[in-house]
Amino acid sequence: MESGEKMRTRELDRINIKNLEVFGRHGVFPEENRLGQKFIINATLYVPTREAGLKDDLTKSVHYGEVSHFMANYMTEHTFGLIEAVAEQMARAVLLRFPLIQQITLEICKPWAPIGLPLEAVSVEITRGWHLAYVAVGSNLGDKEAYIRRGAEALDRREDCVVERVSELIVTKPYGVEEQPDFLNGMIELRTLLFPQELLDALHLAEREANRERNMRWGPRTLDLDIIFYDDCVVDEEGLQIPHPDMENREFVLKPLAELAPYLRHPLNGKTVSQMLAHCMRR
Repeated sequence: MESGEKMRTRELDRINIKNLEVFGRHGVFPEENRLGQKFIINATLYVPTREAGLKDDLTKSVHYGEVSHFMANYMTEHTFGLIEAVAEQMARAVLLRFPLIQQITLEICKPWAPIGLPLEAVSVEITRGWHLAYVAVGSNLGDKEAYIRRGAEALDRREDCVVERVSELIVTKPYGVEEQPDFLNGMIELRTLLFPQELLDALHLAEREANRERNMRWGPRTLDLDIIFYDDCVVDEEGLQIPHPDMENREFVLKPLAELAPYLRHPLNGKTVSQMLAHCMRR
């Protein structure tokens, strides 16, 4: 996922909030939760500021004062044992509260942490942000269109996912196992705060809610959701490969994907979706 993070940070401008002093009751010791202490927040907000700069219009950017007050209030109103949890939950809250912030690097600094040794401070720094994923969707059982619609709605209902667009649905012949009903296939363009494995878990949950049964490979199914692209990341883990390893051979994947993102390039072979589709259709 690192390559995707680097890509977005190069393209976006930055608003820096440095050494924001706040009060919080965070720590693993009861007295820390009861008495509280000072914390220091450093945040880099990755925001497109071009339009705000050209028009001198604050509504086109992010009000750093509002973000600062939001973080200060969050520190005061919540209690966590770990500053890792403070950073994780606050980053998520900021990204959900301020839509223009595409990514945030957040450092939570705890001065004089009680470790029994002279210590100026300890801190945790994380980078979190919105990711762009393309998810193939298909169905060949029951009310296929309704299953696909419910699958997209299940993702969009999540706080950490936003369905941006859904392609037109196309009727396709079965792939792998031919003796089964025709499929209805499409593509979902998704913004998400989830990491790849977390997104896969969310897709499996949506499939289970649609009564998906995994009785045989390439068999009939009420709902099938597959991650095709996730930013420009390459993932090779047990049970999860991104980009989808067989996408170049699947017209039913490439055709709806080309409708949404024809010039998106495969991070390994460098070909655009349109190029892959043209090559697939010539076979």
